[in-house]
Formats: sequence, C-alpha cells, structure tokens
Amino acid sequence: MAVAPETNIGTLISSREGVNGGRPCIAGTGISVQNIAILHNQGATPEEIARRKSLTLAQIHAALAYYYANKEAIDAGIAADVAEYERAEGEWRQARSEGRG
Repeated sequence: MAVAPETNIGTLISSREGVNGGRPCIAGTGISVQNIAILHNQGATPEEIARRKSLTLAQIHAALAYYYANKEAIDAGIAADVAEYERAEGEWRQARSEGRG
C-alpha cells in the first residue's frame, strides 16, 4: 500500500495582496482564516465548516491553528469589520428614513 506524501502545514495558509484584502487565507482559495474563525466562534465544528466550504479537515485545522496563534489580531479584524458594517447599515437606514434611499 502506497503512503500519501506528507503535507507541510505551512503551505496551507497564504496571504497575497489583492486576495481578500491581503488577509491570511486557506491557500488556493479566497476563504480567509477570519471567515473560518467566525464560523468556529458561532459553534460550527471543523467537520461542519469543511463540508459547508468544500474544504478538507486539514485546511480547516490549519486555519484554526493560525487563528489561535494570532487570535488577538484576527479578533480585532473581526471587530473592525462588524463596526464598519454597523456604521454603513446605520447610514443606509438614516438615508432611507430621510427618503434618500
């Protein structure tokens, strides 16, 4: 029986300018570590995330390892995105109530 070649887990996460704002992503995809962290923090299991995103468990676990190794920075990015969304939604609601949207 042939043994599958080993995967260097360092190859599973990459960051590239112009892909997802330069955020760390699962290599070869546009799926950010931040996106995986959000799903995980909402209670999704690695198996559920892998199924929903059509990824391997190795990719999900690599993303989660990266997240936990850089938790403070990634959580700050999530908080900034939530704040921006809430700001934009507030502006949209204000414009709509004033008849501009």
